[in-house]
Amino acid sequence: MSHCCPPSRSPGEARVAVDVPGVGPTNTDGLITLPGGTFRMGTDAADGFPDDREGPVREVTVAPFAIDAYAVTNARFAEFVDATGYRTEAEAFGWTYVFAKFVPAALRRGAPRPEHAPWWLGVTGAYWRAPEGPGSDVEARQDHPVVHVSWNDAVAYGHWAGRRLPTEAEWEYAARGGLDQARYPWGDELTPGGEHRCNIWQGRFPVHNTEEDGHAGTAPVDAFAPNGFGLYNVSGNVWEWCADPFGPTHRAMRGGSYLCHESYCNRYRVAARTRNTPDSSSGNTGFRTAADV
Repeated sequence: MSHCCPPSRSPGEARVAVDVPGVGPTNTDGLITLPGGTFRMGTDAADGFPDDREGPVREVTVAPFAIDAYAVTNARFAEFVDATGYRTEAEAFGWTYVFAKFVPAALRRGAPRPEHAPWWLGVTGAYWRAPEGPGSDVEARQDHPVVHVSWNDAVAYGHWAGRRLPTEAEWEYAARGGLDQARYPWGDELTPGGEHRCNIWQGRFPVHNTEEDGHAGTAPVDAFAPNGFGLYNVSGNVWEWCADPFGPTHRAMRGGSYLCHESYCNRYRVAARTRNTPDSSSGNTGFRTAADV
């Protein structure tokens, strides 16, 4: 797995019980309804990641469905927590992964670092309302995607909201916005006419981010122009959980994040995918919801 992808919790770490709210009635309010149909999924491009099974390109048919135009925001997630008293897995475990450059010096001391990705820190007390650890908050980020949510947390939100996570096929169909085999949701050029279309890393990772797209961490969920179906930020910003398994112990994630960089992790391509364990969380992982129609 590429190092910009969120690290996993230790397989030996004690599991926590997730209190899933009752399933609400299907609710498509505010979602974009798409007609479904057959599209060409995946990629055979040479710069893909074969180990991620991005290819081969194949025809896939999806039924009509509805999907969020935006990733779930801090404000929306707060409504869920306030209504149900839900505690995320990051809170139950007592820590979650934060990008090291965002962590105050006082919290860095003693914080564990994954051996393969020392730019991540396991920060005690970090969770969705305190995304950089104790002393941080989301008051100025109500319209940013909620982060530090596990797959289990995202499923719990969906149950409460009368929705679900999109399948990978639905996610890619929606992210392509009607384009056939385009590299990105807007076409094949990353910055057409010099214009940034997504929130990813520029500069030399992890040393220096030039922030040419205007953002160091997360961006508002409506940043940049939407794709042809009206979806925002399906490339970059935060990884988005999907419903599908990715092997026996992981769940699929799509879209890349603000830490992706072309030098080693160009997973902001629309066909790219990665994985993580369903109890893992980090400062660059969020989700959007879907529903049957």
